[in-house]
Amino acid sequence: MLSSSIGTQVSRAEVYDLRSFTHPTHTRIVIDCSQVREYNTLELKEPDRLAVDVLSVQLNPILHGKQVQVETSYLTRIRIAQRTPTIVRLTADLDWRLIERTHVFTLYDPFRIVIDIYPKSGQAQRLVITEEAEKPTEEKSITPPQPTKAGWTLARQLGLGVKTIVIDPGHGGSDPGCIGRSGLKEKEVVLALALDLKKKLQEAGLEVFLTRESDIFIPLENRTVIANQKKADIFISLHVNAHPNKNRSGIQTFYLNLTQDSVINELAALENATSTRTLNQMSETIRKIIRYSKALESQELAEKIQQNLVKCIRKSYPDVQDLGVRGGPFWVLIGGEMPSVLIEVSHMSNPKEEARLKEKNYRQLLVDGIFEGILAYIKSLGKG
Repeated sequence: MLSSSIGTQVSRAEVYDLRSFTHPTHTRIVIDCSQVREYNTLELKEPDRLAVDVLSVQLNPILHGKQVQVETSYLTRIRIAQRTPTIVRLTADLDWRLIERTHVFTLYDPFRIVIDIYPKSGQAQRLVITEEAEKPTEEKSITPPQPTKAGWTLARQLGLGVKTIVIDPGHGGSDPGCIGRSGLKEKEVVLALALDLKKKLQEAGLEVFLTRESDIFIPLENRTVIANQKKADIFISLHVNAHPNKNRSGIQTFYLNLTQDSVINELAALENATSTRTLNQMSETIRKIIRYSKALESQELAEKIQQNLVKCIRKSYPDVQDLGVRGGPFWVLIGGEMPSVLIEVSHMSNPKEEARLKEKNYRQLLVDGIFEGILAYIKSLGKG
């Protein structure tokens, strides 16, 4: 939930993603930054490598130690690291004898540094195939998928499951989200929940990424971009609600859809306040909502999470309000190529719930409820 009073403190710049694409003619490397930054390019030898130093920036913890193997004859590996406290270095291990040219440039909205590496003519890509020893498969009982309330979706007909999850702690950096009377900030609450949820899901054998692991600002439109880049199977955005009526309380989960409900649209307007899109893009935006909503699977995921979240919380807090599951036009969910939901875990504007959000037990129950909801959704796909 977005507060009307956004902090004026400038968030620190971070490199929050590293991507690479190998084409028949060249390899492209992309460094995603949260703010515009200067950089230096160095051509190094013994051993051969291309280095790009991004200045006055820090590396998001999710990228520490990240290496990408590139199976070509001219480029073998891409690395990224915090070279100094204020410099992030990307290093591409290559063979200069096989390189025709390199081209380093920047793109904006969002800001990123692009490195194109072109090999000399005739340098075919070298593909490496690793053969794994066949392991005997263990016999296990198969639980068939369950239809959604609306029937059998294509995902269930095809027997698709969940391996990778992206969790999005809402707001961050200069955008604190809603702020309670005691000064508690939404961006801090949801980040703490996301880190604990990530650990719990990883222990269950799932691959999990966060859109941010520190206090940085990431544009709303970029969050599902990260989820798509990580090839996520589900996307979960965590938020804390706020309402003019201080007595309103409870938990609610949303999926992407259009709605005529004025209350939902008011909430969506507040959550979407940091969007940089313009009226000229309205038609395109509506098409994206319809195209990417994955409405049936997203609604099923939302209902499983909402049900288990309320169930877990009521173990210790029986007065918690179940506000149900609704569809809404939330920017942070637009563009995701997977079932996506937004969870308002409590109301910061309600004094009782703000106090509870400071309690370790309450936060743990929130994490447990979301975790159980995700597992229930996976099981409904016949993969639990």
